[in-house]
Amino acid sequence: MPFAIPTFAKIRDDLLRDLKNLLPEADVGVDSDFFIRATSVASAVEGLYQHQAWIVRQIFPDTADTEYLVLHARLRGLSRKAAVAAQGSLQVSGAPGAAVPSGLAVKIGEQTYTTTSASVIDGSGVATVSATASTSGVIGNVAAGTVATLMAAPAGVSSQASVVTMLGGVDAESDAELLARLLELIRRPPAGGNKYDYRRWALEVDGVSAAYVYPLRRGLGTVDVVITAAGGLPSASTIAATQAHIDDVRPVTAKHSLVLAATERTVNVTVAVQLSGLTLDTARPQIEAALAAYFAQLAPGETAVKSRIEGIVTDLAGVVDRAVTLPAANVVPVVDETKVEWVRLGTVTVGAL
Repeated sequence: MPFAIPTFAKIRDDLLRDLKNLLPEADVGVDSDFFIRATSVASAVEGLYQHQAWIVRQIFPDTADTEYLVLHARLRGLSRKAAVAAQGSLQVSGAPGAAVPSGLAVKIGEQTYTTTSASVIDGSGVATVSATASTSGVIGNVAAGTVATLMAAPAGVSSQASVVTMLGGVDAESDAELLARLLELIRRPPAGGNKYDYRRWALEVDGVSAAYVYPLRRGLGTVDVVITAAGGLPSASTIAATQAHIDDVRPVTAKHSLVLAATERTVNVTVAVQLSGLTLDTARPQIEAALAAYFAQLAPGETAVKSRIEGIVTDLAGVVDRAVTLPAANVVPVVDETKVEWVRLGTVTVGAL
């Protein structure tokens, strides 16, 4: 059975008890000299017990503090992954033939970005340039179509641009994420290139938040790995870095390995509800949030189950009845030699039943 650490009061009382046994005539009252001394000693002993308990926690990685978790990971050759900046492209407009240089400062909302390639406005008045976020992390990810502003637009180039893609930004690896990788390595040690090895290799790369392995997707000797970044699609540079890392560590006998991003498949949800105790305006954001949480945990290649969608709506407080008309059935993503679909939530329409 576990050792029961005595409380401060118990330690002090035990000291006074032993003293009384040795000196029956001793005064151990609360205002006595012996009581004061026993109190000070008990305080020091309690601190030693607490320190010992803290040391024991550092022995095991799942209870260790940050500094010692890093040491546990280092023993297994793991290190905390750094934050990665979002990357993508912008569409700029202007007069045909106008030059769009690299290094332009761009602002999207409160975040700043920098163009990393040069281009020339074509005959239709547009050009596409690559860009990267100035700040690493998910804060740099923005949706396609978001308005961007060139801080110092060159002559002939409009200061207003739009985002084509800007994704792949990932925060620095948290303690929980580092611990998960460490425990995975301990529980599933290297096995010469099985599917768990490929997953672990992919997760070693900065910017990769999750990895899904599809053995033999393109035939014998092939292993494909779909990666994601902070719950979204990875950037092209993250895919390239992961591909290079896996090619470097995978068995040379493997025919071919491919790292790719999933193909998003948007699914709209239409539901009519009968309510009790709340209005439709109050229920709508709750339904949207619940459905968003369900779709967020779907992995690439995983089916969106209609009955689960119906159950999620039914389980919300105040929902008496519901009728889900979209999707009409389970949404089964395509997983073949050409693509791996990832079911994502589109527009949620909530009406009265």
